[in-house]
Amino acid sequence: MSGETAESILEELIAGQRKKIADLARRIDPALVEDDLLQPHDHPRLASHAAFQFEDGILAGLLSARAALRSRRAL
Repeated sequence: MSGETAESILEELIAGQRKKIADLARRIDPALVEDDLLQPHDHPRLASHAAFQFEDGILAGLLSARAALRSRRAL
């Protein structure tokens, strides 16, 4: 990881978390297609699933960290 920027590390973590969420969503509801994952909260089985909510919260935190980093750079 040496030499990597904080943003590139966050990008890797975000990509991994998105994959984890997609895999989890497909295990919860195998009928879901890729487009369904664009708005996962529209699907009651996902929105009410504790593990999905937890993993989605991690993604939200990573996205927030990336936005804060980008905002700080813009100053």
